[in-house]
Amino acid sequence: MIRFEVRERSASARVGRLDTAHGIVDTPAFMPVGTVGAVKGITPRDLQECGAQIVLSNVYHLLLRPGTETIGALGGLHRFMGWPGALLTDSGGYQVFSLAALATVSHEGVVFRSHVDGSRHLLRPEDVVEVQSVLGVDVGMVLDECVPCSVPREVAAAAVARTSAWAARSLDARRDRSLALFGIVQGAADFELRERSAAELTPMGFEGYAVGGLSVGEDPRVTREVAAHTIGLLPQDRPRYLMGIGRPVDLLDFVAMGYDLFDCVLPTRNGRNGWLFTRSGRVAVRNARYARDPRPVDERCSCYTCGHFSRGYLRHLTMTGDMLAGVLNSIHNVHFYLELMRSAREAIRAGSFSTLRSEIAAAYERQTGLADVR
Repeated sequence: MIRFEVRERSASARVGRLDTAHGIVDTPAFMPVGTVGAVKGITPRDLQECGAQIVLSNVYHLLLRPGTETIGALGGLHRFMGWPGALLTDSGGYQVFSLAALATVSHEGVVFRSHVDGSRHLLRPEDVVEVQSVLGVDVGMVLDECVPCSVPREVAAAAVARTSAWAARSLDARRDRSLALFGIVQGAADFELRERSAAELTPMGFEGYAVGGLSVGEDPRVTREVAAHTIGLLPQDRPRYLMGIGRPVDLLDFVAMGYDLFDCVLPTRNGRNGWLFTRSGRVAVRNARYARDPRPVDERCSCYTCGHFSRGYLRHLTMTGDMLAGVLNSIHNVHFYLELMRSAREAIRAGSFSTLRSEIAAAYERQTGLADVR
C-alpha cells in the first residue's frame, strides 16, 4: 500500500512524498509512459539516470501481449521489464475512447476486439483489479468509461454512473491490499457531472484520485476550465493525478492548480520525430541550420545526450533515420520533463514557483506554431 504526505505548499501548488513498496516518488511528478512494459527507446537504466521514480504501463495492452499469465510466470511486471522503481498501470479505460470502433460498453464491462489479431476480450472492473494484482504494480487505476467532451449530456451522465458503479465493484474485488487503487473522475466538460462523479467516488476511500476524459481533443481552454473546477472536488490528503497532460507549460499550470501526477507520450514521441524540449523552447533538430552546430541541444542540461553529442550529430542521425536518433532525443526529452518537475518542487519550496512558471511560459510563447529556437 502507498502513503502520501503533502510537505510544502505555495498557494495551491504543493510538494509531496508518495511512499511505495518500490521506492519514493517526489511530487509533483511526471511519469514516463511505458505502455507495453517499455518506455520507447529508453532502457530502465537510462530512466533511472534521468531521474525517473515511477513509470506508467497499460493493462489492456499487456493483457493482449504477452498476457498476464506470462508476466506473472516471469516474476511480475517489475522483474519482467527490469524496472526497480514504482509502477502505475492504466486500466484500459482510455482505450474505451481511443479504440471506440473496436469496443462495446455495457454494465458488465467492455468487450474489445483486439487491434492486434481481432480476438474478443471481455474486460470487467474485477478483471482489471485481478490483472494488476498479478502484475504486482504499486498503483492501479480502476476501469472507467472515458468519453470525449463533445458527447451529449445524457451520454456523459451514463458514463459517470457506469464509472462509479465500476469503481465500487473494483474496491469489492480487491484482495491484495498491497495494490493501491485510484478512482477516476469523469463527466466530460459538464461541471455538474464532474461534481457528481467526485461526490460518488470520494466517499469510497480510494488511495488516490485521477481526473480523466481531458486532453482527448477538446479546446485547451476547456481542459483548463474543467481541471481547475475539478481539483477543488478532490481530497487534499490524497495524490491527485491529471491524466494524459504533457506540454511543459501545461504541466506547470496544472501543478499550480494542485495536481501531483502527470503522464504523456509527448517526450518520446517528439524525440522520435526530432523535436527537443529546452528551457528556451523547442529545438527542431531537422532544421538545416543545425548541420554544423557543435553545441549540445541545451548547454544547461546535464543529460547523457547533451553531455556527449552535438546538435549537428543529432540532426545527422535524425535525417538518416538511424534508430539512435530516437534513443538520444528521447533521453534528452524525458530528462527535461523530469528536471522540470524537480525544478517545480524546488521552486515551490523556495516560494519562487510563479517565477519558474512565467519563465517557461515566456520561452514557449515566443515560438510561433512549431517554430524552433536558435
